Amino acid sequence: MFAVIYRWRLHEGKEQQFAAGWHRVTQAMHKHCGSYGSRLHQADDGTWVAYARWPDAATREGCPDVDAEGEAMMSEAIAEHLPTIRCHVVDDLLAEPRDLS
Repeated sequence: MFAVIYRWRLHEGKEQQFAAGWHRVTQAMHKHCGSYGSRLHQADDGTWVAYARWPDAATREGCPDVDAEGEAMMSEAIAEHLPTIRCHVVDDLLAEPRDLS
């Protein structure tokens, strides 16, 4: 399994636009490219971080721009792209919480 960590600094006031664009793009990548999905976080230092999982690096590299409008929403909101971190998953103990209601 393959994972990518993306990091950005956003223009002030563009956070909701970015999150909406990220949501669209992530859903499209899952539907059309076979990604395993992603999580979006806002870090304590104000940066935004997304962690995405893929079957392998080749699948990620072969995924074209699948939602041009979503990509544009994100791009307009980004003030700075921080270096991307590519990872090969060695072990995975992340578990979703169960709905106890």
